[in-house]
Amino acid sequence: MQPSESLVINEEGLVPYNIPTYRITKNDILNLNIVTTPKGDAAQFYSSLNTSGGVGGAANPTALGTTGGSAMGGNINFYFNGLKVDSKGDINVFGIGYVKAEGRTVEDISQELQEKVNQNFQEGKAEVRLNTNGITYYILGDVETTGLSGEKVVHKNTLTITEALAINGGLNRTIDRKNIVIHRKLPEGIKKARIDLTREDIMNSPFYYVQNGDEIYLNTRGKSLNGFGKDPVQTLTTGVSVITTALSIYLLLKNL
Repeated sequence: MQPSESLVINEEGLVPYNIPTYRITKNDILNLNIVTTPKGDAAQFYSSLNTSGGVGGAANPTALGTTGGSAMGGNINFYFNGLKVDSKGDINVFGIGYVKAEGRTVEDISQELQEKVNQNFQEGKAEVRLNTNGITYYILGDVETTGLSGEKVVHKNTLTITEALAINGGLNRTIDRKNIVIHRKLPEGIKKARIDLTREDIMNSPFYYVQNGDEIYLNTRGKSLNGFGKDPVQTLTTGVSVITTALSIYLLLKNL
């Protein structure tokens, strides 16, 4: 990141956080745990898939869908046991009914579910814990970024794009850092953005923070497509090797 005069900082010399709030969209899958007492109070009323411990209703709270996965993408346990947001934007919670989810934050939905649980049980005896399966994002690049491309999942509240790239080994020299494309899933549709990682004012952008469902496209620099190597030095080295090999063959044939 190079210095940029347009970088916004506050009076304390700090870059303000510009973290967008994630809002649930259709086809999202949520994980609901209702933590209750060991004997089950709320657990006896709600489905075992919606109570602490998942299937089996263990007393200690555990998160459904945090283990297990598939080579085809996604999380198998989370898919089969989670609450799916339907085509109307609702989730159906056994014992509570349909609750609007699309366009709302996880906190808003959690608060509504908690209020409904409190209507059936003494307040303070059951706690609603609602989450997504962390932040799931996708990186797509050229053949040089094989180890970087693919579906990625992190269990954090926030994730910057520089953190996401660092976790996956960083960028090689073929990537055009001035032309990173992000497709972001919103309740209204998909928003496309183009960011420049060489400018430090990228830290002011809401696209500096990765959101659940983001697709990050790593474009290849034009110069990397026109030479023999990843950079001018490697291209020159490859060219010299080709010329040397050709000269050696010529001298060998001449002396025969």
